[in-house]
Order: sequence, then C-alpha cells, then structure tokens
Amino acid sequence: MVRPQVVCHPPGNAADSEPLEAPGGGSSERGASLRAACPGRSILGMRVDATSYAETAGLVLDLAAAGAGGLVCVATTHMVMESFDSPEFQGIVNSADRVTPDGVPLVWALRAMGIAGATRVYGPDLVPEICARAASRGIPVGLYGGTPEVLALLRAELRRRFPALDIPFAYSPPFRPLSDEEDREVVESLTASGARILFVGIGCPRQERWMAAHRERLDCVMVGVGAAFDFLAGVKAQAPPWLQRAGLEWLFRLVHEPRRLWRRYLVGNARFLFHFLLRGNRG
Repeated sequence: MVRPQVVCHPPGNAADSEPLEAPGGGSSERGASLRAACPGRSILGMRVDATSYAETAGLVLDLAAAGAGGLVCVATTHMVMESFDSPEFQGIVNSADRVTPDGVPLVWALRAMGIAGATRVYGPDLVPEICARAASRGIPVGLYGGTPEVLALLRAELRRRFPALDIPFAYSPPFRPLSDEEDREVVESLTASGARILFVGIGCPRQERWMAAHRERLDCVMVGVGAAFDFLAGVKAQAPPWLQRAGLEWLFRLVHEPRRLWRRYLVGNARFLFHFLLRGNRG
C-alpha cells in the first residue's frame, strides 16, 4: 500500500492548514534547522500533527544523525484526555518534536477540522519504519520498557526483520520509580551504548513524563510507543486491520484486557466524545 505524503514546512512558512508551532524543547540548537512545523490542530488543547510515517521517521533519523536529541509522542484519545486533565502533561506533549495521530479517532478529528489528508501514524508500524531506516544508515537504537522476556522477544524480532540493525541498549525498568542512583546508572549506560534512537514503551502518561525528565540529559531521540513492544514481540494480539480502520481497536483491546482497560476506554472515550463533539473541542 502506498502511503500518502505529508509535506511539512519550515517554521514561519504559511501552510494551507495553518501549522501549529512544534518547539524542540531543550535538545540543543544542532537540530534547529531539521525541525519544521507540521500542519496540525489543537484537540482539547493538545497538539496533534498531520504527519506521516515517512515524515516522522525521516525527522527522527535526521535528528539522531545530528546528535540533536528530540521527543516524539504517539497520540491516542487516552493521551488527549490525560492532557485535558493535566496542564503539566499537556505542556510536555505540546513541546514534542512530533505528536503523531496513532488513534483513528484523532485522524477523523483532524479531517473534521480541515486537514483532509490526515492519516494514521500507528506506533507498532512506526517502530519498524524507523528501524528499517536506522539499519540502512547504521544508526544504533535502544529499547526502554517491557519485561525482560518481552525485551528478549522484541530484540529477536527486530533483528530477524532487520539483520543490520544495531541494538546496543535494552532495559526493563521496575514497576516503581527509579532511585536517583538507578536513574543515573541508566543514563550512563544508555549514553555509553551509543544508541541514537530510544524507543520508550512504558505506557502513557508515564513514558512521556520520563522522556521529558530526561530530555536535557540525553542526546538520543526518544520515541514513546506505548504497547508497541508487546505487539511487536508477539505477546499481545493486535486488532484485525478492518477493526483498526473502523476505529474499533479500543474495543478489541477492551475485550482482551477488560480489568485493566475498562476505565480508559469506557469512561475516557465517552469523555473525549462529550468534550470534542458536544462542547465543541474546548480545551
């Protein structure tokens, strides 16, 4: 399938869809010329970019090659509602270099708000897109998140797909905040590994807060991909493509993990629809 191309413009240039500013945080001036604002919209106060797989992967690889650091969020309605409830979290997401529409409802929202060419940029598909380019350019990647078993399976799967891919760093964090010493050791190990791209899979909003807290301390590009580790490792089933296209992936996941996800999807999705549709997208 040929994916549509989305053209992003240098900051300050006019685009048909009035691009929102996409600041590059504190990841240094080295990548300033690489960062461009994408057409986007504010959905309940949170920025979502009308980007593409090719554009996002290209930006990640270029920032990584320049050693400029960076932060990419892969957005769902769950992330929008976390942002809606927390100005602090909203600021983290809105300062990312890219906020991709991972959830199909966000694609529909962008189209309803005037960006007719908006397409999905789904975390489990974005990871292989980036890895293929990283392998061809000799750029090492790292993995942060998941259980040790999931990381071993994920590493094996990525190496099967991309034999030339270098994965010098993989860390399974505990289900608790790291101590200062543990965190310092992780940062030192990651830096010493030479990984230029770090996939972070510890779930929203934890992973976005972790990336923001480490943005000034790491030169690698961090990409928060949520459940992509489990899907790519094969330990959790993905919704069939037709359910994904229908915007019903949430229902598939709810059926498989009702105790963990019922509040996120039944309450969170209802709140999203109320505020976006009935209250007119007021953030």
